[in-house]
Amino acid sequence: MNIEAGLPAQAALPQAPRRGRLSELAGRMKKHKHGYALMAPYFLIFFIFTAFPVLLAFGLSFTYFNMLEAPKWVGWENYARLFIKDEVFLIAVKNTLLFAVVTGPISYMACFFLAWLINELSPKIRAVVTLLFYAPSIAGNAYLIWQVAFSGDSYGYINAFLIKWGFILEPIQWLQDPKYMLAIIMLVQLWLSLGTAFLAFIAGLQSMDRTLIEAGAIDGVRNRWQELWYITLPSMRPQLMFGAVMQITGSFAVADVTTNMVGFPSPQYAAHTIVNHLHDYGAIRFEMGYASAIATVLFVLMLGSNMVVQKLLRKVGD
Repeated sequence: MNIEAGLPAQAALPQAPRRGRLSELAGRMKKHKHGYALMAPYFLIFFIFTAFPVLLAFGLSFTYFNMLEAPKWVGWENYARLFIKDEVFLIAVKNTLLFAVVTGPISYMACFFLAWLINELSPKIRAVVTLLFYAPSIAGNAYLIWQVAFSGDSYGYINAFLIKWGFILEPIQWLQDPKYMLAIIMLVQLWLSLGTAFLAFIAGLQSMDRTLIEAGAIDGVRNRWQELWYITLPSMRPQLMFGAVMQITGSFAVADVTTNMVGFPSPQYAAHTIVNHLHDYGAIRFEMGYASAIATVLFVLMLGSNMVVQKLLRKVGD
């Protein structure tokens, strides 16, 4: 009898901590109900327009869906097709990773160091220089400049210069030759990359507590590089994280530059990216299940890159 009486009590023991945590959570929510009420509209909008589409795309990636018929479950067929049968996708992955590895870190460091240098200027000069560096990212017809510079006839600026000085005898088809296309797209992307992250770094440098620099000088910081590593960078971790997310997103989401510079699709898919591939199957062929699988792979790549960058940024100043 004692054993039987003890069984329900033993079964109820693991549930006691759960009930305690749930009651504690309910108490906190009740205590801060006004704050949750104020945040509710944002969370609702975030869920409807961000979280729900991501979950929906992940679900559709396991189906065949052409927008005319109901989705049909195909399991892992879309992913098997992506990595085994779709050679163009593998080219797109290679090009996208090259973009991310080359343009991402270079543009990120360029944004920070330019902001760091500009921060030392007087306010009026700083405002003018900031506008000059930021202007390419908001220029609507920026591609036209590079199209004229790399035009494939003798009137293109690059060809005209090389022919005039005897480096080449006939014009080079810069935007049609697979040997040059990817490098040119990277160059244009770097020129356009001084955007939101650049402004965030300038804002972070402007809002830094100057007393930290004075305290660092007393504690043994002797030069600007030590000040940068031990004081400036740790003080700007939120801006550094924001800038990293923006630059990673921009480097993985390259598509408009390739379409405007070399057309769609690019010759021999030399400048084809994952987003170009996604646009092909999602907006042209309307194979939404397959396009969702492409989007899921891109999401995983971007998420993994952000996690790696977060770990690296935590070591700044150590």
